[in-house]
Amino acid sequence: MSKHVDEMAIEISHEEVVNAKVTLGFWTYLMTDCVLFASLFATYAVLHGNTFGGPSGKDIFDLPYIFVETMILLVSSFTTGLAMIAARKNNKDQVLTWLIVTGLLGAAFLIMELTEFSHLISDGHSWTVSAFLSSYFTLVGTHGLHILTGLLWLTVLITKLFRQDITSTLMRRLTLFSMFWHFLDVIWVGIFTVVYLMGAL
Repeated sequence: MSKHVDEMAIEISHEEVVNAKVTLGFWTYLMTDCVLFASLFATYAVLHGNTFGGPSGKDIFDLPYIFVETMILLVSSFTTGLAMIAARKNNKDQVLTWLIVTGLLGAAFLIMELTEFSHLISDGHSWTVSAFLSSYFTLVGTHGLHILTGLLWLTVLITKLFRQDITSTLMRRLTLFSMFWHFLDVIWVGIFTVVYLMGAL
């Protein structure tokens, strides 16, 4: 009996160590991403006035369109939170529902962003025109690439949830995804403020 208890304690201890390592590794990744976006923000801040005689943000940004885009992403952050609440209650059906809604909202955001890029390029405002547009496409495009990564990750999680119950491992993965998605929302609020709001003034 004592040996069985000891083995269980070792297993629990091992799982806690694994969780701690994964969480630490993920936080380290988020910090490196913070450095990446900080560098892109700094680059944009330096280059946003270098239009090379071309259009500035005031000339090309459609603020109402971007506002709708922003609201969609913020709502997706809220639905992610609802999914996590449902996961803690072990309500698999609600978790699936809210994750699917999150995925649809994230996809809608990405489609709107790609549509915006397409319109800018078709109007002759591509990243090759000026340093301002180069820094703009790099910053916003990098965020969009992260959204795409998040959607792929979300698809994997939803697939796993259809096949199995909410285990401790799956709960940890849901938590990490939630952190990642909220992080992208925070970055987008910064982009919306620095790039679009300040650029439209």
